[in-house]
Amino acid sequence: MGYPPDYPSGEPAIRITAMPADANPAGDIFGGWLMAQMDMAAGIIAARHCRGRAATIAVEGMKFQSPVHIGDEVSVHATLTSVGRTSMVIDIEAWRRPRTGDERERVTQARFVFVAIDEDRRPRPVPPLPGRA
Repeated sequence: MGYPPDYPSGEPAIRITAMPADANPAGDIFGGWLMAQMDMAAGIIAARHCRGRAATIAVEGMKFQSPVHIGDEVSVHATLTSVGRTSMVIDIEAWRRPRTGDERERVTQARFVFVAIDEDRRPRPVPPLPGRA
């Protein structure tokens, strides 16, 4: 009920309720707050894959498609799509669900690039994608 055909499968990396402190005077959630949630979700996936610390080095193609309102449930889905020697590319989608409804709507999407780093903050190798050794 309320799931559009392009809604991502699986559990979101992050699910959070948008609160009044995250909004502008018109009641729309700040884009920076939403981007921070997306960065956290991508960071969870990056750290899990590289088994350690990773740093965001780029955000590509972020487009805001519709606003998030106070009280909306925001679900952030993250998919590790490719890895390089030290880098990881994670596609992110953020979806909203009104507090009193079931319909879901994509509000933004972007591609985040992370680099695995060691204790000296220098790039370090990452494992290949599962099944692509």
